[in-house]
Amino acid sequence: MNIAILTFDGFNEIDSLLAFNILNRIRKPAWRVSIASPTPRVRSMNGLEIDAQASLQDACEADAVLVGSGIWTREVAADEALMAQLKFDPERQLIGAQCSGALVLARLGLLDDVPACTDTTTKPWVQAAGVAVLEQPFVAHQNVATAGGCLSSQYLAAWVIARLEGVEAASSALRYVAPVGEKDAYVERALANIRPYL
Repeated sequence: MNIAILTFDGFNEIDSLLAFNILNRIRKPAWRVSIASPTPRVRSMNGLEIDAQASLQDACEADAVLVGSGIWTREVAADEALMAQLKFDPERQLIGAQCSGALVLARLGLLDDVPACTDTTTKPWVQAAGVAVLEQPFVAHQNVATAGGCLSSQYLAAWVIARLEGVEAASSALRYVAPVGEKDAYVERALANIRPYL
């Protein structure tokens, strides 16, 4: 399974890197998680520079793709040339978006007629794109999911794992990163958010 996390300049580190870490808890030879970017290197909203491991074309061919958020997502969604490169297929791919990443999915027509989750800053922009916004951290409609709030990226990662490898695998990945002394409650809360959509 190939999973791509779309990460653009100005990205939010929590969104891309937390999902990257949790998704990499699956230790199988055929399981590959990559940061996919339009350029070889991207810089986060706080100055962290990371190298891309995959291209946008790789993301279009992946089994699952998550669109991270960032301070320049509105500019990304308005960039015709960049958006033309994003050819996702919800019939064969799991597609998720974190916070302002919902703008990208809306622009691609992947949120037509379904509500989404996003962060409070991005909410009016997603609504202006014609998408109803829910006051909850996670929602999925078939193979398309959205999450709102930086720390809800754990729900997107768990949803991808649960869909591709099963709930036990998702539970195990979450348990690994959960705080000591809170593991049972942490895992149960996370699974409670994704279970209705599996």
